[in-house]
Amino acid sequence: MSETEQLAVNLINPTRMDLLFKSVPLPIPKENDLVEGTVMEQKGSMMFVDIGAFGTGVIYGREFNNARDIIKVLKTGDKIVVKITELENEIGYVSLSLKEAKQEIVWREAEEIQNSKTTLTLTITDANKGGLILEWKGVQGFLPTSQLKANHYPRIDDGDKDKIMEELKKLVGQEIAVNIISVIPKEEKLIFSEKSTGSEEMKEIVSKYNVGDIIEGTVTGVVEFGIFIKLEEGLEGLAHISELDWSLVESPADLFKVGQKVKAQIISIKDGKVSLSIKVLKQNPWQEVEKKYNKGDIVSGVIIKFNRHGALVSIEEGISGLVHVSEFGSEAEMKKKIELGKSYPFQITLFEPKEQRLILSFLEKPKD
Repeated sequence: MSETEQLAVNLINPTRMDLLFKSVPLPIPKENDLVEGTVMEQKGSMMFVDIGAFGTGVIYGREFNNARDIIKVLKTGDKIVVKITELENEIGYVSLSLKEAKQEIVWREAEEIQNSKTTLTLTITDANKGGLILEWKGVQGFLPTSQLKANHYPRIDDGDKDKIMEELKKLVGQEIAVNIISVIPKEEKLIFSEKSTGSEEMKEIVSKYNVGDIIEGTVTGVVEFGIFIKLEEGLEGLAHISELDWSLVESPADLFKVGQKVKAQIISIKDGKVSLSIKVLKQNPWQEVEKKYNKGDIVSGVIIKFNRHGALVSIEEGISGLVHVSEFGSEAEMKKKIELGKSYPFQITLFEPKEQRLILSFLEKPKD
């Protein structure tokens, strides 16, 4: 059956009509109402439709041309769904639209699918830097990268958007199981998610694990925000960059490689997603220095990073604090006085080891 014939069947199908017309007000028609009618006859570029108590309607002009492919498979006596676009036109009939009725049916069905959480299997038709393009019943939808499962997520070390798109392009032509998570008819927008599919099966796999469990897994992906670790077939967890080490991690790729065996602890299980921490299995250096430093102490620190707030300073392995840009007057002045990798004297102005907070004040020029 051709797509056009299928559209006609969708408009004629009485079972679907029963569902659609539960909300259609009768007997007073209004513009934009969906109504059921019977094809009476076609005269040239006009099709007349009996819409019962509403009288006789006509599909003509632009609406006839827009629905020509559907109209050519209709015959006298067929039941169809039409949308009222005008209660009385210049020739005295109710103006009707087949195309708009078809669109309304599609969007209502999309909302039903979203509410029922029905899984769809669709073909990926294109990709862009933000995700994948899918098509459902003639409507283009979007699957954001953030809604992809781990096995489809583009794992690019430096987060380069062009490289991410290259990886996404490799998926074009493949089928993917998705759920509809957002329907916006006015904007003709459908948003899909792959993450929300197979939730029952995933729940069963995840149910074997508990928060606090220590697992040994294999690194399956290294990205700018962390690493993916395979716990078992069909289940991966994410160790966020902040959970990789107690010291500052600039790039996960500096520490981990795909295929590497690692130990981690499960710190969260939510909606089938497993969050992991590698650093919790190491001694927390902040606990060791709790009695070592005090507010007012003079310490030597190495500049390890600049950010919009100032500079991060390491005073020993795993212990770093901030010297605020306001200490220097401006970012430009700050970078004149201190350089990455060099050691300088600082005074501790705030030290809260339990919250892992350290604020420093710059004292003088670098040591020789």
